[in-house]
Amino acid sequence: MAETLIQIRGVSKVFDLGKIQVHALRDMNLDIHRGEYLSIMGPSGSGKSTLFNMIGALDRPTSGTVTVAGVTLSTLTSRELAYFRGTHIGYIFQQFNLLPAYNATDNVAMPLVFSGWSQARAEARAHEILERVGLGHRMTHRPDELSGGQQQRVAIARALANEPAIVLADEPTGNLDLQTGEEIINLLAELSSELGVTVISATHDHKMLATSDRILWIKDGQKDRLERREDLTIRTGAIR
Repeated sequence: MAETLIQIRGVSKVFDLGKIQVHALRDMNLDIHRGEYLSIMGPSGSGKSTLFNMIGALDRPTSGTVTVAGVTLSTLTSRELAYFRGTHIGYIFQQFNLLPAYNATDNVAMPLVFSGWSQARAEARAHEILERVGLGHRMTHRPDELSGGQQQRVAIARALANEPAIVLADEPTGNLDLQTGEEIINLLAELSSELGVTVISATHDHKMLATSDRILWIKDGQKDRLERREDLTIRTGAIR
């Protein structure tokens, strides 16, 4: 049986907007396994991003618990949460979020330096992981000298640099063309398999389903469906 890395138990999230309350999540229960590739699907406003933020220790539930690697996140202080994020979780964003004045090596190494790594060690790790994502020949190039796909590869390298247990990918193909998006999807799946990293992707991109181990559909803040990839028939324009 696969090891459970993330346990979500009875998680609800209510946003108080003055005269109204928005129930973004309602009594969510979910186990996520170590090393799996999970895609979270759902329309805007379904609670997909809220769940994503709970897993990433970016927000706290109104009720219920999120436990990651045996640590219940609600028991941590803000400072402890920041440390936990820096040591256990890597983030990949739709907008890449690279520093424009710095080259690929610096963009990957800088978070490591902020975490206490020496400059030399951080740069060595940056070179190693940039080679791994196919950018060994572009290490000294700034973001404006890279294509969109290359920028996303730098972002993936940055997310993996600290050897996290979890990578959270928020619409990682949203700004990419079809072919480049498929390359990024396949790269994430390959890295998840080879490195044993749990990849959780919040996405609207149905291409990501083909490489996912499981797919979670969220509707109105609740778990609508949770399916294994092999139990689905995926065709262009349809999922069964």
